[in-house]
This record gives sequence, structure tokens and C-alpha cells, in this order.
Amino acid sequence: MTIAIDFDGTIVTHAYPAIGKPIPFAIETLRQLQQVDHHQLILWSCREGELLQQAVDYCRERGVEFYAVNSNFPGEPKDGMGARKLTADLFIDDRNLGGLPDWGVIYQMIHTGQYNRPYLPDEKPKKKENILQRIFG
Repeated sequence: MTIAIDFDGTIVTHAYPAIGKPIPFAIETLRQLQQVDHHQLILWSCREGELLQQAVDYCRERGVEFYAVNSNFPGEPKDGMGARKLTADLFIDDRNLGGLPDWGVIYQMIHTGQYNRPYLPDEKPKKKENILQRIFG
């Protein structure tokens, strides 16, 4: 799965343009998702230039190497048109509706697949079967 992760307020506390204090278990969870569970991680940040590089270096020094940074894949051409939408299966951001869950909760949601996502056009939601349907098919 491809997961896009914000930096300020998600991996570290808000202190922009400085780098804030580490949010508990953020880096450890990202290492687990990347190195053990083999998800592709994209750093998804409003930071640019040297400030963006500082965020990348901060994570790299702690064992998280992103697949891509503010792009869908490494070396993606920039068209100069400003921010683009990323193609990711999941976004982790402190600005989510409801805020940022604890990183332990985030890991469990990803690991078990128990997170909300819209159905794709060719998918149909599964109807819950009542007890008679479960017994008699």
C-alpha cells in the first residue's frame, strides 16, 4: 500500500519553520510500516526547498527513507504548476477530520485494514447477512 504522511503536526509537533519535538511512536511506526510491513511511504508536506530537505534528513537520520517526497514516484517531473494531488491509498495528517489518532491506533488500523475508505466504482458494499441467511445461505 502507498501511504502519504504529513510532517509538521504528524511526525513532529508544530514548530514550523523549525522542526518540532518528535510525536511519540511516529518514527517507530513508520519504520515498522516500511521495513516490516513493506508499505511505500511518501512524505507529503507543505515544506519546500531547504525546509523540506531538513524534514527528509530528520526522518532519514532516524531510519525512515521515503519512496518519494511530495510526488507520486521518485524523479517525477515538476511542471511548475504548484501543488499536485498524490496518488496514495491512505493519507496520514494531523488535519484529518477528527484529528490525528495515536500512532499505535494508526498502526493497528493499517495493519488490520480497519480504516474507512470509499468503495471503488467497481466494488459493491457487502450487505450484512441476517442470522437466517448465515445459517441457510
